[in-house]
This record gives sequence, structure tokens and C-alpha cells, in this order.
Amino acid sequence: MILLLVDIGNTRVKWARLVDGQMGKQHAAASAGWDARQYARRVIGRGWRPGEGRIVVSSVAGNQINQLLVAAARQAGAPAPEFVASERSAAGVTTEYLDPWRLGVDRFVGAIGAHHLASGQPVCVVNVGTAMTIDLVDGSGLHRGGAIVPGPALMVDSLLTQTNGIRRRASGGPNGVTSLFARTTRTAIGQGALYAAAAVIDRAIEEARGQLGSTPLVLLTGGGSAVIRPLVRNTSVALPDLVLHGLAVWARQNSPDADRRQTSRKRRKLD
Repeated sequence: MILLLVDIGNTRVKWARLVDGQMGKQHAAASAGWDARQYARRVIGRGWRPGEGRIVVSSVAGNQINQLLVAAARQAGAPAPEFVASERSAAGVTTEYLDPWRLGVDRFVGAIGAHHLASGQPVCVVNVGTAMTIDLVDGSGLHRGGAIVPGPALMVDSLLTQTNGIRRRASGGPNGVTSLFARTTRTAIGQGALYAAAAVIDRAIEEARGQLGSTPLVLLTGGGSAVIRPLVRNTSVALPDLVLHGLAVWARQNSPDADRRQTSRKRRKLD
């Protein structure tokens, strides 16, 4: 059975097919301006048989984009997408968020994937995208909460759009050296944003260590994680497509077969 995993972020979409439990090639693209036809051609693809397969989706892009994906699946003759939602407990993870639905689904699914991959270790999940999110999951699968800060690109954009003097001085000119102490305004903005993000990550790991009594495994994911990782002082593991792994775990534990087995167990208990 084909299982298509789709992670729709604020600016990019990632997807991969899971065939017989094996993750296929992972794809990513900037999806601004796409219509249903492009989602159908590039993400949904061909080869769907009636009544077979599943499309499981994590989306933070909003209802309009979600409906484009639904229309794309219909055009391609594929099954209707299943949109994962944050909830109190799912796939081995329980969140302490006061209102679980307010937890971004990408964070929730990322926590599921991280907990599964960490095999009982506490884990700190850092997703670097338009926003940078940091989430702590202990060894039992309890999501203890997290932090949200602007991602490096958003920090840069805010300075360039909200400060006239910095914007004017950053336009044109050489790039300068790539260290914290840059010699041009243009580089100073970029490096300042990167080092600020790395410093927040290191502080979060310190806070997590104080709560847990041990150092968590640190997983870095998201499109901006590669440039941040060398600046983080703590040891970390790069996993660019953690949300897709989380979707695979969620899908296995929320499959039609799993539902049938659960119903069967309930019936046996009643008998």
C-alpha cells in the first residue's frame, strides 16, 4: 500500500512516499502561488488505485492551501487527504499544553517522530523555519512545552523592513567576513540572526538539563537548520525531515487495520 506523507509549512512543502514501511526519496519545494494542478502533478503524483493508499498531512498553511491539496487529490484520483490535528495524546506522546489544539501540528508531529526515534531518551526538538520552535519531550513521551522565536530569515526581514537606517546601510556593498563581528551592516544582520538563534538553542538545552537532570538528545530539523548547527555549542543530530518521520509513526498507529484491531479487542472484552 502506498502512503504519501506531506508536510506543508509556511513557505515550503515536503513530501515522501512510504512503500512497504520504507521511506522513499524525500522532496521539498517552495510552494508559494501553487494551484491544485501543481499540487496534483508535483506532490500527489500518479499510480493511485481506487480504494488503496493513504495521504497523511501535517499542515500549518491554513484552510485555503489545505483545500487546494484536497482538490489536487481528487484530480489525481487519489484518496482524500487525512489532516493530522494536535490532540492531548497520540502515537506515544502526551502534551502538557493547556489547550492542545493551540500546539502547532508540525510541532506535535515532530515530537511524535522525535520520541519514536529517541527510543526512550528525552529529546529536544528544534525546527528552524520561518519561525524557530523548540520543544522538550521527556523519556516517557510527555511533551513539556516549548518556545517560539522568529527564524533567522524573519529576524533579518524585520530589520530590513522596520528600520530605515539599517535597511539603507545594508543595501549593496560587500558581504564582509562570516563571523559574529562582521565588517558590513549586511553581514552583521545575517550573522547576528544566526548567532541569536544558536544562542537560544543552547540556552534551551541548559534549561532542559535543569528540568530533566540529564542532557536531552538534540534533534535539529527544518530548512534553516543546516546553517545554524555549526554555531550550536551542544552536540546535536541533524534530521531535516523529522515531521515526515512523525507522520509515518502517526499513520501506523492510526491505520484502518489498527482501528479494526482495537474494535475487535473491545468486542472480545464485552463477550
